[in-house]
Amino acid sequence: MNADTPLWRVAASILDGNWAGDHTVPSHTLYPHQWSWDTGFIAVGLTHHNPQRGWRDLRSLFEAQWPDGRVPHIVFDPGVAERDYFPGPAFWTVAPWPGGSGRPTSGVTQPPVHAMAAWRLYQRTGDVDELRWLYPRLLAQQDYLAVRRDVGGGGLASIVHPWESGLDNSPAWDPMMAAVPTDPTGLRRYQRRDLAVSVPSHRPTDADYARYLTIAESYRAVRYQDSALRDSHPFIVECPSFNAIRGAAEAALADIAAAVGADPRPHRERAAGITAALTERLFTVDTGMFHALDVRTGRHSPARYIGGLVPLVLDDLPPHAVTALLASAASPAFGFPGAAPPDATALPLPSYDRTAADFDPLRYWRGPVWLNMNWLLWRGLTRHGRTGLADALRARMLDLVDRAGCYEYFDPSSGTGIGSPTFSWTAALTLDLLAPS
Repeated sequence: MNADTPLWRVAASILDGNWAGDHTVPSHTLYPHQWSWDTGFIAVGLTHHNPQRGWRDLRSLFEAQWPDGRVPHIVFDPGVAERDYFPGPAFWTVAPWPGGSGRPTSGVTQPPVHAMAAWRLYQRTGDVDELRWLYPRLLAQQDYLAVRRDVGGGGLASIVHPWESGLDNSPAWDPMMAAVPTDPTGLRRYQRRDLAVSVPSHRPTDADYARYLTIAESYRAVRYQDSALRDSHPFIVECPSFNAIRGAAEAALADIAAAVGADPRPHRERAAGITAALTERLFTVDTGMFHALDVRTGRHSPARYIGGLVPLVLDDLPPHAVTALLASAASPAFGFPGAAPPDATALPLPSYDRTAADFDPLRYWRGPVWLNMNWLLWRGLTRHGRTGLADALRARMLDLVDRAGCYEYFDPSSGTGIGSPTFSWTAALTLDLLAPS
C-alpha cells in the first residue's frame, strides 16, 4: 500500500500530529477546531492509515448534528480559547440541545462529502455497526439540504454564506458579494491569529471578511431558520460544486442503504433529480461549464471557477456535459492538456480561470491550486472511464505534494506551498492517491 515511501510517511505523520483526541483538526496553527468537509476528506485518507480513527472523526462531527439535520461547518473544541479563533462560539451563539454532543457549533453548513467517506471506510473495514449508526444521520443531512435549503424551488440546495461552499472568496461570488454592505466595525472585529504561517496578501480581503460577518449576522438574527431566506437574506446561491457533491453523496447513500438493509431506490432517484436540476439550472452551453446562480436576482455568475467543473463527479452526468467539461478543463483557463504524462513542472488545475483579468495566484480561492478540488475531478475522471486523464491528474497532484509538501494550497505557477504547511486534507488525499485502487 505504498506505506514504505517517504511521501506516505510524511502524510501519515501529519494526520497523526493533527489528531486532537476524538477528531482531526485541519491545522493546529490555522484551524484549531473540527471542520465539516475537512472531516470527510480526512476520513477518506484515514481509510488507508487508521480507519478506526476515520470512523471516530465522522462520529465526532455527527454527534454535533442539529435536530433539523444540518451538519455545522465548525464543531468547536471547548479546550481552545475564544481568543484563539474568530468567529468562535460567542459569535455564533448556538446553544447545545438535549441529546447532542454538548460542544458549541457554528450556524452554517458545508458540502456533504461524508457519505462518500463513510462508504470508503465500510469497503475497507466491513464495519456495518458504524455504518448503521451513520446512515440515519447522513439521511437527515441530505433531507435538510433537499427540503429546507431548496430556496429556488428547482431541486437544488442554496448556500447562504460563502463559507458554506468551502470556496470562501471565489470570484464566483463576486456579483453577489458586491451587493452586501460592508460594516466598518467588522474590519476591526475580524482578528485572525494565523500570521505566523500566512500573510494578508494570501487571505481574503478585509472587505470580504466584513461582508462575511454581515451575512452571518443576518442568518444569526433569524436564529438560523431557513423559512424566509428569500425575502430577507443577502446571500442565496445555488453552487454547482456543493450540489454535485450532494448528488455524489446520494449515490453513496444508495450503496450504504443496501449494505444496512434499507431501500436504495429513493437515493438513486434523488441523485438523478439533482443531476437533472444541475444540468437544467446551472449548465451554460456557451462556456461549457456550470455557473453559480444568484437566487435573488436569477442571474448566473460569469466566473469560470473550479467548482463549475466538479459536476464531473456525477456518474449520470449527460455525455454532452462531460465532453464540455473536459474541453473546459483543457482550455487555457485551466490548462489541463490531456492524457499525456505530465512533465516535471506540470501542476494540477487552478481554482480560477488563469486568463481572467482578476486571476490572483496567491489569494486563497482566486487562483491557487487546492488538492481537494483536484481530487474530486480525479474521482470524476475515473468514474467516467477517462483513465488516461485521471492518471495524468493523479501524477500531477502527487508530484506537487512530493516537491512542496502537504500545504493548504499552492501557487498555480511555481507550485510553492501556501498557508498551513501541515494541512490535514492534503495529507489525507495524498494517502488516497498513493493507495492502490
